[in-house]
This record gives sequence, structure tokens and C-alpha cells, in this order.
Amino acid sequence: MTWKETATSNHGGVLGFIVHIVIRFFQFVLGLTVIGLYGSDLNAARIAHKYADGREVYAVVVGTLSALTALVFMVPFIKTHRLFPWDIIMFFLWVVVFGIFGHMYIKANAAGDAGITRMKNAVWVDLANMLLWLISSAFGAFMFFKNRGHMSLHTGRAKV
Repeated sequence: MTWKETATSNHGGVLGFIVHIVIRFFQFVLGLTVIGLYGSDLNAARIAHKYADGREVYAVVVGTLSALTALVFMVPFIKTHRLFPWDIIMFFLWVVVFGIFGHMYIKANAAGDAGITRMKNAVWVDLANMLLWLISSAFGAFMFFKNRGHMSLHTGRAKV
């Protein structure tokens, strides 16, 4: 098989491959964005010799996992539809990040406070990440069950 055939057969044709790469690219970029947004607060706490907020550490860890996963899953030869449970886990990790910071900042009154405004914007980045991981997990699950080839779910040896 050629490179193009291998890449497109794993993702549902040329259009599916393009959509897959675009979604993974945005997951990568937004993961890096979250690392920057929450990491700046962690750095400020480090400079001030204060304890790091566990919620922000969690957000940076999830952003890092997100960026690394998206980068690895962009490789065309990896059959990412077989790894859709990891996409589901990443979706739930982002649900938690959005829930934590959404509860803290969505209703907060910024009133000229640049830090609050930045965190309110970070919440929407969290939401975008959450939705991208939902889309990629749904697409991965769809492709997994479509490409199963009518084989049994557990061993893959019996024809159904």
C-alpha cells in the first residue's frame, strides 16, 4: 500500500483524513494554549514563593496530555480509531477542567481585572478543547465499529 492509501484507509477516505488532521491540529494548538494560559499563573506563584494551585496544575497536565496525544495521533499510519477510548478519556478530562474553571470564572465580574478576563477566556478555550475531543472520540468510535469488518468485538476472529 502507498502512503496515501494507508493514511486514507485508516480515517475514512481523503475527506476523513483531512478532517482528522485538522481536528488533531486544533487539539494540539489549543492544548499548548491551555499550557500557556494556566502555566503563567503557576510561574507567577513559583516566583512569589507560593504554592501552586492544584486546579491549575491539573489543567496544565491535561493540556500537556492533549497536545502530546494530538501530536502522536496526527501520524497517518496510526489507526487512531482503535484508540478511541483514549479520546473518550481525554474528553472527560476536559469536562473536568471546564467544570472547575467554568464554575470559578464564567459568572465572575472582571471589572477591569486583566487576570480575571484572561481566565474567562481560558474557560472558553477549555470548552473548545472539550468539544474537539468529543468530536474526535465520536468519529473514532464510528470508524472503529464501521471498520471492524464484521468480526467479533473481543477477539476479532469470529465473523458476525
